[in-house]
Amino acid sequence: MSIINRKAKFQYYFLDYYIAGIQLFGTEVKSIRQKTVNITESFCQMKNGELYSINMYISEYKFGTNFNHSSRRERKLLLNKKELIKINKKLKTSGLTIIPIELFFNEKGYVKMKIVLAKGKKIYDKREFLRKKDSIREIEKSFKRKKNFI
Repeated sequence: MSIINRKAKFQYYFLDYYIAGIQLFGTEVKSIRQKTVNITESFCQMKNGELYSINMYISEYKFGTNFNHSSRRERKLLLNKKELIKINKKLKTSGLTIIPIELFFNEKGYVKMKIVLAKGKKIYDKREFLRKKDSIREIEKSFKRKKNFI
């Protein structure tokens, strides 16, 4: 089971991948298991030498009581100190950001987040991506027509 940020591939160039743990409450984990999560609008930010996921939406657990979590709180990402230093150095160069692209459970049942150090695409890059996608779609359609005709 995984939640994927599909818009990220269209909007960014991916440079480096990292897998981070997340500091969550119990009701948040239960909501993630129900797939009531949205990571398309979220991003990551360094604060006091630590990495936080901001604006990630995890809906409130419907069976939770007064111990339920807030849906858009900042969640701490768990990485090694060396990785945090490396990310912080790369972030100081202009135009780079950290975005989450996937939220999943590992073999042990822990929630992990795949984050990417990325650079934003320009408008003309996005148009070129759409042109390539359309041309590939047209080629596949023509092959299907030939296959059905024979």
